[in-house]
Amino acid sequence: MALRKKLCESSNFNGKLMYTFSRYFSSNKMDLRKLKPMIQKRIQDRAKDYPVPGMIPVAQEVFNSQRLIMQGVSTLLKVLPVMACKFCPEVYIGEKGHLIQTCCGFKHRDKNRVHEWITGGLNDVLAPVEAFHRKHMFKDVIKHHQRFDFERVPAVVKLCWQAGANDENQYSNWNPESDCFSVDGAESLPSDELLMIASGTLRAWEILRNGVEKLLMVYPAKVCNHCSEVHIGPSGHKARLSWQGTHFWRKANVDDLMPPKIVWRRRLQDPQVLLNEGRGFYGHAPAVVELCTQAGAVAPLKYHCLMKLQGVATHGNQSLYHPKDQM
Repeated sequence: MALRKKLCESSNFNGKLMYTFSRYFSSNKMDLRKLKPMIQKRIQDRAKDYPVPGMIPVAQEVFNSQRLIMQGVSTLLKVLPVMACKFCPEVYIGEKGHLIQTCCGFKHRDKNRVHEWITGGLNDVLAPVEAFHRKHMFKDVIKHHQRFDFERVPAVVKLCWQAGANDENQYSNWNPESDCFSVDGAESLPSDELLMIASGTLRAWEILRNGVEKLLMVYPAKVCNHCSEVHIGPSGHKARLSWQGTHFWRKANVDDLMPPKIVWRRRLQDPQVLLNEGRGFYGHAPAVVELCTQAGAVAPLKYHCLMKLQGVATHGNQSLYHPKDQM
């Protein structure tokens, strides 16, 4: 009898507990229904806080730097040769490609093969990253069937427009060729003028990357974890452009909007053609930095470690120290 009485009391307690929880969750459900219009209004009113006045000069500076980089690189490409692999994204700044076996083949079907080089262009140095352009950031998510209703513009340009940068093309059709014109007669420019263009382009590159980093602290941007798709806004879109169908969004950083495109670089102590045996000794640099330094510009100190300026030289399978390293 005592055991039966204890079981009845326990069942009554559990019943009261479940009843209390059911009342709690049902009341919360009702509260959420009442709060939903308030939450939606809060999201709509959030657009009134943008653009942030203090970030408008930064956005304008980034926008102007982006144009200077496009024009500067277009000019330097008429003087300095750039090679691109036919089957992978590898790029090399020089007359001949290297012999380093890092080609992954078409659609990553091969591995560690020699590159097949062709003449490169602007998009090989400055990898194009585009995003959907819409006038208002806090609007409904773009659906898959709406993917052709919105224009595609460079992600950095879209971020600058969102941050309040002034541009006459913002609400008209974007023309990327308007930013790609180069200096006339670039092939016959004297070395001092070429150096001035290279130094200005490198300075604009640093201003752009620092400015984009500041803008991303204030304005939301997303990138797909499975592909390179970028969306400027608080949430991604639902256009199924990823190889896995639906995008898996995460917070974007500077390299997602402006890829550095790291390339191998030949130093004075290296052979004329970089060999696969010396791949552990050669330096690297972002393609824009390497292009500008070959035109005479001085690379910022933060790239010197990556570039291995005073590193080990190679001769066949033997490695030799540079004379400066022996001092």
